[in-house]
Amino acid sequence: MASSLPSSMQAQFLEQFKTPYKLRSVPLPVPSTPHDILIKVDAASYCHTDFVLAEGQMPALPTSFPHVGCHEFAGTIITHYDSPSKEASEFKIGARVGVPGRAFHACGKCFECRHDRPKDPVAEDDQSYSVHCIDAENNGLSKDGGFAEYAIVDARQLAPIPDNLTAVQTAPLMCAGITIYAALKRCRLKRGERVGILGAGGGLGHLGLQYGVHMGYRVVGVEAADAPLKLARDVASRLNPQPFIVDARAEEATDIVQKLGAEDEKTHLGEMGLDAVIVLPESQAAFDYGMTLLKTHGTCVVVSFPEKGFHISSRDVVFRDIKIIGSLVGSNRVLREMLEFSAKHNIQATARSFTLERLNELVEEYHKGYGGKLVVDMTLRE
Repeated sequence: MASSLPSSMQAQFLEQFKTPYKLRSVPLPVPSTPHDILIKVDAASYCHTDFVLAEGQMPALPTSFPHVGCHEFAGTIITHYDSPSKEASEFKIGARVGVPGRAFHACGKCFECRHDRPKDPVAEDDQSYSVHCIDAENNGLSKDGGFAEYAIVDARQLAPIPDNLTAVQTAPLMCAGITIYAALKRCRLKRGERVGILGAGGGLGHLGLQYGVHMGYRVVGVEAADAPLKLARDVASRLNPQPFIVDARAEEATDIVQKLGAEDEKTHLGEMGLDAVIVLPESQAAFDYGMTLLKTHGTCVVVSFPEKGFHISSRDVVFRDIKIIGSLVGSNRVLREMLEFSAKHNIQATARSFTLERLNELVEEYHKGYGGKLVVDMTLRE
């Protein structure tokens, strides 16, 4: 390891469930396998999953305490393992990289890494690596993540940051960005078809409005809270064509379907509405609203995972031929594609920045439900 590096670093730790983070000084981590790279963390973004983890709602995670959270961050490469792998050698010292949570130390041997399943263009990477590896760890979930000054990452999970994106802009894209981008691709829509985003003013949703428009879809955003609704409308106002933003508290889904049907000059109820919806809130009301918006043969992509699950109407599945699929993240190939797409179309999260020392204040702000993203900017100092 380079002699100019400090021997210790600051990191925010969870010491048990349902407690604030504790700032501690700990030894610098050291690369221990050929795929390992030490990065200096430049920005680390807070995700809803960080909250779920801290509440103890993710079975068997984290694997131990104290634990460093954050699975969406960005940084600068500092050093490699003594004998780096081919994948690690492709990243030069000083290069800027984005880091998603998946997959750290993928085994290269399981059925996921061998891709022994039906072809999935959203999830597949090169043979011997998969973001869904059953034996891999995940930064910020099963192993330490980005709420620290330095972190060990797996070269195979990284994506180069385009020149016109900053670390603070990149960090939210490493989970929120790739998750909604992959969910949109799983809709398998043609240009000009309609997609609805339930939770359009949240961290994923307001990015989805931007991706959807630039993918050529006609986008409907749905919200049911004042601050996220305002954010969704603000984001939509800057897009061309503008997404249609719906306040679910004021408009019934059936009325929206009729309105869209008239706009599309459709005469039968089954052909009115949306071709696909993406459900982001952990709310049965949001799920039901989205299902009602769908036309016959439509697709519902579920991204959220409420503790008690969703109730699904068998009539929707059988008589309306609604397809319900889940979507988690995208492959490293899709991650890189998403970053280039974001840079090309100037897609950015609406974000507020905090110092590492003020992570608990960031969490307090998260619970106020303003929408957008909250990011630890390591260049900020107390």
